[in-house]
Amino acid sequence: MTNLRIGIGYDVHQLASGLPLIIGGLQLESERGIVAHSDGDILFHSIADALLGAAALGDIGHFFPDDDPKYKNIDSKIILLDVLSRLNKMSYSIVNIDVTIVLEKPKLVPWIPKIKSSVSTCLSIDSGQLNIKATTSERMGFVGEEKGVACYSVVLIEKI
Repeated sequence: MTNLRIGIGYDVHQLASGLPLIIGGLQLESERGIVAHSDGDILFHSIADALLGAAALGDIGHFFPDDDPKYKNIDSKIILLDVLSRLNKMSYSIVNIDVTIVLEKPKLVPWIPKIKSSVSTCLSIDSGQLNIKATTSERMGFVGEEKGVACYSVVLIEKI
């Protein structure tokens, strides 16, 4: 059996006026924010699901169900750190992470360096192990209509 494992994560949330837009642990300036049971950090959720998938541990809904009141408004950093702890206990380390955030507005390019720093610090990885990209959906579908946001993550972990 190989020491390398790949995981894919995906998260999607609706957007609504008057709510905070939290991505990568940072609250971004935006007219619309994420509708969610937790703080809705799609980046942290997507990475957490990818890490859990790579380690064959299921998904974040198994550990943090969205119908459990004790997780209402939970900081998604807590979720990601819990997942990281589970992987560390299994002797896995992160090799690299590649993320694509799909959002029409606001444009994320100016935020990416700060988001990357926040995520790499949270996961205790070098910034060279993390790539974050942002794109739009060219005004098509729920993201293009500014009704939602999506995030895709791919991770590679290694048994140490």
